Amino acid sequence: MTPAIHHDYRSASAQHKSAMLLSREEIAAKVVSLGREISRDYEGKDPLLLGVLKGSFVFVADLIRQIDIELSVDFIRAQSYYSTASSGHVALTAVPGIPLRDRHVLLVDDIVDTGATVDRIIAYINGQGPASLKVCALLDKPSRRVTPVTIDYLGFTVPGVFVVGYGLDHRQKYRNLPGIYVLEEA
Repeated sequence: MTPAIHHDYRSASAQHKSAMLLSREEIAAKVVSLGREISRDYEGKDPLLLGVLKGSFVFVADLIRQIDIELSVDFIRAQSYYSTASSGHVALTAVPGIPLRDRHVLLVDDIVDTGATVDRIIAYINGQGPASLKVCALLDKPSRRVTPVTIDYLGFTVPGVFVVGYGLDHRQKYRNLPGIYVLEEA
C-alpha cells in the first residue's frame, strides 16, 4: 500500500491522501515579499529571527536569504501537537542560546493554529526583556484560534484543515514536501 500525497516526486503513507493547498512557487513568491517587508521594517535594528522548531526550519532558511539587512538567527522549541490534535499543553523544550534582552526579536513560526504555542513563546520572550517583539508566520488558521495572537507578517491564511509539507509534519513525516498539502485520513 503506497500512494497518498500525489505530486511530482514523492509519495506518502497509505493511510492518508491529500491535495495541494499551496505550490512551491506560491510559497517562494510570498517569502520574497515577506523578506522585503522585514528588511524595510528592521533596517538598522539587527533583528534576531527566532524560529520555532521543528516546523519553521524550512521557512526560516528561505526567509533569511530574502532579508538583506544584518540579522541573527536562533531557535526555540515548543511542543503541543501529538498526531493531528493539539494537546492543549505547550512545553518549551529548548530555549535560545542568544540573550534576548534589548534585542529586536522576530518570532518566526510555520503556522499559527489555536494560538496557544505562540502565546506561550511570546510570554517567555517578553519575560527576557526584548527591545521589541513581532510575529511572522507562514500560515494562519484563524478558524481554530482559541488564544488571540497578533501576526505582524503573514504569508497565507488557510482553512481549518491539517496541513503538511514545507517543514510541517504529521508524525515527523512529509516535512520535505516542496508545497503545502491538506492531509486527510483515507
